Amino acid sequence: MTKTIVSTSNAPAAIGPYSQGVTVSGGRTFYSSGQIPLDPTTGEITGADDVAAQARQVMDNLAGVLAAAEMDFDDVVRATIYLTDLSDFATVNEIYGARFQGPPPARACVQVAALPKGVNVEIDVVAVAD
Repeated sequence: MTKTIVSTSNAPAAIGPYSQGVTVSGGRTFYSSGQIPLDPTTGEITGADDVAAQARQVMDNLAGVLAAAEMDFDDVVRATIYLTDLSDFATVNEIYGARFQGPPPARACVQVAALPKGVNVEIDVVAVAD
């Protein structure tokens, strides 16, 4: 197995000992790290208490790392959404769902006690290139 690190300035730099993403199987399979609503330019949290703004930034960050792996949302086969409050599910679901033009991927959504930097939403994905 060959592991290739995926890195881009179009998503926030890692804030710990992890990569933004990794491809395996000759670049055909991509695993993202969880993306939170950090603006990749400023490093600041987007939408302090606005879960919709946070979800949009998270999806923009995922788009950035997917593009760096030469993929897009149509290649996503699995996603996990982490929310600090499940009452935000409908809002996040609408923003998340708008990014998928074809059949949506498999997905889990869970409520967690806390997320890094006190954000309300984090999402990670697995994608497979055609």
